[in-house]
Amino acid sequence: MSAAGRRLPALLGGARAFVRDIPVGQMYFPTWERYEAAMRGIFEREWYTNHGPLAREAEERVADVLGVRHALCVTNGTIGLMMAAKALELRGRVITSAFTFVATAQALTWAGLTPVFCDVSPVTHHMTVETAAAVLDESVCAVHPTNIWGGTCRPAEFEAFGAENGLAVYFDSAQAFGCRVGGRAVGSFGALEVFSFHATKILGTAEGGCVTTNDDELAERLRNIRSGYGTRAKVAVPVTSNGRFSEAQAALCLLALDDLEERTAHNRAIRSSYVSGMAGIPGIRVVDPPDADPSNEQYAVVQVDEESFGLNRDALVRALKAEGINARRYFFPGAHRTPPYDESAPPPGELPNVEHICRTVLQLPVGALVDYEDARVIADLVSDFHADAERLREAAGG
Repeated sequence: MSAAGRRLPALLGGARAFVRDIPVGQMYFPTWERYEAAMRGIFEREWYTNHGPLAREAEERVADVLGVRHALCVTNGTIGLMMAAKALELRGRVITSAFTFVATAQALTWAGLTPVFCDVSPVTHHMTVETAAAVLDESVCAVHPTNIWGGTCRPAEFEAFGAENGLAVYFDSAQAFGCRVGGRAVGSFGALEVFSFHATKILGTAEGGCVTTNDDELAERLRNIRSGYGTRAKVAVPVTSNGRFSEAQAALCLLALDDLEERTAHNRAIRSSYVSGMAGIPGIRVVDPPDADPSNEQYAVVQVDEESFGLNRDALVRALKAEGINARRYFFPGAHRTPPYDESAPPPGELPNVEHICRTVLQLPVGALVDYEDARVIADLVSDFHADAERLREAAGG
């Protein structure tokens, strides 16, 4: 299309493409009628927390969906990570990805452990057994991989890596509920896995999470750490917390489980629109959810090659935001560059793939508040931005 035929980008003074802001999070919620019925039941029973009937039912449903012996629902995913480190009785240093939400590392610090950050694959953005091995030494007690982008880090390989090196293995699977790999559901790998049920996740309970395990003894430790009195067998634990899952969270969890297949299909349609719409744009790669079959299709992640596209990632984010599209950098900066870890971070260049990905990756909207046509419009806008790159660079500040 000629310059005269293209619409003027909003960053250059044109009208916004979207009147309403389009968020990146999943933001799936039930209809008011279903929500009201669930809440009325809670009020009629007058049981609001302390492992009520809905919380117990939610745990049974999650365990059944994931094919695990135990699912322990908790207040949020971060508390689940904190509880996990204590329940595993770890001491010393734990290898984890530098390209992750900082709560992964902060939960280790809270548990008195030291995170050891490793690099990731430049293609999948996941840590690998090779990048973990590069920072392994005798002070390391565990490896704590993350599953991101609705994909996986090849968890069976980490199970083997842990067995070979005498390491505990457990996973931060906050973004991977509903994913499978090698015929196994994510949630059944390692000593345990931790999920997030935040509103930005496909199985959202507004706030919440769960820990899954096939280890009976570990499950009892987790239950007793979750609250001061546990819910089943009383076992000795080093510390307790308040990580209880409320009945309101459980009600949303049960409704979300009913809708999980529908949500996944909706996400898949949106991602397919992005993939087809951006296929021919120079310098734009829509990252496939790696090593998951199926994926929950929770994220539409784009990596930008500035030289080919004409704009860097930050300029593209500014151009999209001007159109009402709340694209975001994700994760930025890497966990190793956030306080307090930045004080002892590896020197620039030691984790080259993480540093590059942090500069070049953005997340586009997927979820309840965006549809196939919205994604097509967004893909067209990105194509227009490539054509108008020179003027947009100036407007975006370089």
